[in-house]
Amino acid sequence: MEITTQFVQTETNGTADDLVFEKLENLSKHFNWLIRAKVIFKEEKSSNGKGKICEIILSLPGPQIFASSNEQSFEIAVAETIKDLEIQLNKRKSEMNPF
Repeated sequence: MEITTQFVQTETNGTADDLVFEKLENLSKHFNWLIRAKVIFKEEKSSNGKGKICEIILSLPGPQIFASSNEQSFEIAVAETIKDLEIQLNKRKSEMNPF
């Protein structure tokens, strides 16, 4: 699977970058039909304590899958986004294999 990351209006975070590569590689082992992942990290200046956003777009057979989360750190945002993607991928897998 091809993985690209982009940091928008924030400094590059090596820890978050490494974490997202590791998590996506694990996903690609379970779902070998994944083609590409585009990861976007954004920082939003807000007063509620959150503001680290991770968005992931997965390309696969059929429509793309998208998940996003807004947390206190990029690492937590990556974990939450991956959880959301796993739920969507399991649903897609069950639709592909009706038996």
